[in-house]
Amino acid sequence: MRMDNWTQRTELLVGKDGLDKLKKSAVLIVGLGGVGGMAAEMICRAGVGRMTIIDRDEVSHTNINRQIAALNSTVGEKKSGVIADRLKDINPEMEMTELSEWLDEENTEKILNEGKFDFVVDAIDTLSPKVFLIKTCVEKCIPIVSSMGSGAKMDPSKVTIADIAKTTYCPLAKAVRQRLSKLGIKQGVAVVYSTESADKSSVMLTEGEQYKKSTTGTISYMPALFGLYLASHVIRELIKTD
Repeated sequence: MRMDNWTQRTELLVGKDGLDKLKKSAVLIVGLGGVGGMAAEMICRAGVGRMTIIDRDEVSHTNINRQIAALNSTVGEKKSGVIADRLKDINPEMEMTELSEWLDEENTEKILNEGKFDFVVDAIDTLSPKVFLIKTCVEKCIPIVSSMGSGAKMDPSKVTIADIAKTTYCPLAKAVRQRLSKLGIKQGVAVVYSTESADKSSVMLTEGEQYKKSTTGTISYMPALFGLYLASHVIRELIKTD
């Protein structure tokens, strides 16, 4: 298989030095749903040389409206496996580690220590592991960008990147901000969020679910847009001149 010049357009934009920095960088993506799956693909297509992807979930029919891993043919498969195969097909030369597991307080530090990452992308839906990952990255001085809530929103013009301290209108950002504040972290964490008020009528309470107390309505493009913002932040930070 010929891989000649597949990064030619990228190099024209970011220069040889920028492309070399991307090739030498290692990125961790946690969560491979509508947000994380898109972020992983765009970071891969930019030419990052090493990536670790983490997600324990399997593809379901309800993922098809918004997740890049979700097709009728992939329902029931592990998201990490589907995304891994896709990324390998994009760049077979990228060194990749696929972990089909939940990130929690027991394995977070181990994964971060072993990976020696230049950047971490947080696309976790659940609050506690999300906050613990952010906290651990801050303590270890590992750059991280975190996705806030993309559900119950439809206006792409309201999506932006800001410090966690400056977030407004986003319930998830508020919860993360409050938890981090109690841990002594009040600023210095980049997040992607929307200033659009959530449509409360699109939230449905869920019974019998272990990890989710509610299901939130989503539209095809919003999680993908959050993922694009995450990827843009990572790529632009990685190619910065020292």
